Amino acid sequence: MLSLDFLDDVRRMNKRQLYYQVLNFGMIVSSALMIWKGLMVITGSESPIVVVLSGSMEPAFHRGDLLFLTNRVEDPIRVGEIVVFRIEGREIPIVHRVLKIHEKQNGHIKFLTKGDNNAVDDRGLYKQGQHWLEKKDVVGRARGFVPYIGIVTILMNDYPKFKVRSYTLCFIKNMIFLPWPVLPSG
Repeated sequence: MLSLDFLDDVRRMNKRQLYYQVLNFGMIVSSALMIWKGLMVITGSESPIVVVLSGSMEPAFHRGDLLFLTNRVEDPIRVGEIVVFRIEGREIPIVHRVLKIHEKQNGHIKFLTKGDNNAVDDRGLYKQGQHWLEKKDVVGRARGFVPYIGIVTILMNDYPKFKVRSYTLCFIKNMIFLPWPVLPSG
């Protein structure tokens, strides 16, 4: 049994070894957070990587595709561009294509979106009374993708038991395979 071996290893560690393992784990977590924050700064997007959760953008993107986003303020939004946007009152962002742009005399731009696989535009998804999106609603614009790599995220959200098992296995793997310190005993 893998989990019992893990517990035996933890019990045999002295305090210094245990602190070293906790510190190693903390370094891994903090490194991941620093990389994420760095990507946010570089891309200008609050979420530089997203997973496509539905089939509304097929055939361009499929459920489980991982999208890489940028959100440069100076880049104008264009018809045909794929944007990820948030709607007030909805937690999960939406990935759809810009269908129409409406530019006012003062240069203020509003735009309408639609999923490639949807029959109608997104006005039914927007909050009540909203007919256009604004630049403030955009999380990012798709610049690249990796097919199906995000399916693990979908599985974790759709099947909570899978999520718990995955996290448990990752934790056990990290505790077993992290480099064990060679410290003098005593």
